[in-house]
Amino acid sequence: MTTHSPQGFGYRARRTFTRLVVFLVILGLGGGVVFLLGQLNARTFTVLQENGELVVMKGRALPTGAAAYRPGDPRLADAYAPLPLEGQDVTLLTQQKFTDRDDLDRALFPLLETLARPRIASGEPAKVERGLYYLRRAEKLSGITEEQRRSLQSMLTDVAFYQARQKLEDARRLVSEGLAQLKLAAESENRHARAANQMLTTVGPTARDLEEALRRAVHSESAPDNTPVAPALPLIH
Repeated sequence: MTTHSPQGFGYRARRTFTRLVVFLVILGLGGGVVFLLGQLNARTFTVLQENGELVVMKGRALPTGAAAYRPGDPRLADAYAPLPLEGQDVTLLTQQKFTDRDDLDRALFPLLETLARPRIASGEPAKVERGLYYLRRAEKLSGITEEQRRSLQSMLTDVAFYQARQKLEDARRLVSEGLAQLKLAAESENRHARAANQMLTTVGPTARDLEEALRRAVHSESAPDNTPVAPALPLIH
C-alpha cells in the first residue's frame, strides 16, 4: 500500500493539473469569443423609431446591447442626430443591421431623399426650406454611392432654383414696399416730403420697371414649360 501511494498521488496531481489546463484553455477561448463578439457588436449600427424620430444606435463593446450614437465630431453628430420622420414608414429599415458606417449611410440616404424630394418640388417656401434641411443631412453622409451623390446634386440644383426665385420675389416685394412708403412720405406735409419727392422722381421709374421685371421673372418666366415636345423625325436611310 505504501509503495503505491506516491504513484496514486502523482496520478491525481497530473489529472488535476490537466483539468486545470483544460479549464484555463476553455476559459481563454470563451473570453476570446466574448471579446470578438464585443468588437463585432461595437461596430454594428441599427436604427429604431422613437417619438416620431429615427434614432441611430451603435453597439456597445459587449456581445449585446446598443446605445444612441453620439459621435464627438460635430459634423457626424449633425449627420446622425435623431431624424424627424413626418409619418414616413421605416419598418424595414429598423429590421436591418449595418456592420459599418458606409452601409448605414447608404441605407439612410433613400429615406432622406424620400423626405426631401416632394418638399423641394412643392415650390412653397416653408416646405422647400424643410426639404433643404433633409438635403443638408444627406450631404453629411460620407459613405453614399456615386449614384446617390448624383441624385443629391440634382435635388440641390432644384433647391437653388426655388431659393433664387424666392429671393427675387422678396426683392420685388421690398421694391414695391419702398415705393409705397416713398409715395406716402412725399404726400405728407413734413420735413421729408421734398426729399421723398426727389427720390421718387429719380428712382421711381427705374424701380417700377425693376418691380415689373421681377414680377415677370417670378410669376411668368419661372413657370414650368408645358410646351409639348415635337415628335422625332424619322431617320432617312
